[in-house]
Amino acid sequence: MDELELLKKDWETSSKNYPELNKEELYKLIYTRSSSIVKWIFIISLLEFAFWTLLSFAFNSSEDLEKMQSYNVEYIIYPLMVLGYMVLIYFFYVFYKNYKSISATENTKVLMERILKTRKTVKHYVIFNLVFMCISIVVGVYIELTNNPEVLTTLSRIESGGEGNITVFYLIVVGLSLVAIALVTVFLLGFYYLIYGILLKRLKSNYKDLKELITE
Repeated sequence: MDELELLKKDWETSSKNYPELNKEELYKLIYTRSSSIVKWIFIISLLEFAFWTLLSFAFNSSEDLEKMQSYNVEYIIYPLMVLGYMVLIYFFYVFYKNYKSISATENTKVLMERILKTRKTVKHYVIFNLVFMCISIVVGVYIELTNNPEVLTTLSRIESGGEGNITVFYLIVVGLSLVAIALVTVFLLGFYYLIYGILLKRLKSNYKDLKELITE
């Protein structure tokens, strides 16, 4: 629990243990805490990027890479990867810019605006990661259905059995894909809630405290 929270908790129980702080002193506490939170958002986003990158290298064996190369789908995979990295780099830049802007803020209203902007950026970052992961799953399923020799052989056998069978097969594929997307979404939402949710709650608390300072 940071200094501002300790002070607020103590004020609720006793007004004698600490000297009363004026608006300027309270603003400095909120300002310091907000700057620290945004800095951690930037650091954690970089650590998260490094974690997922290392994880992808760990799970992508040489056999998997050779298989993808044999599919000749570089025109799909590479643009998707480049787009993902470009957007992530953009968010890293915005997180860093938010940190620097909050660190240089001396006006209460401006600080409130930048806190709101930071919270909005984090939400957009989470949404992008969720959408990108879902798109990646769909693309991966499409690549396997159209390029994997074993899958193509299975499809040929199913088609020879009648149109109804192939329809059932695709319904099963769609159903399993939706389940995979749902599981990934739930996992990532829980992951981001634990990482960024707490920080966003603290920023929201800072915003409320600043609002009270203005209205006093």
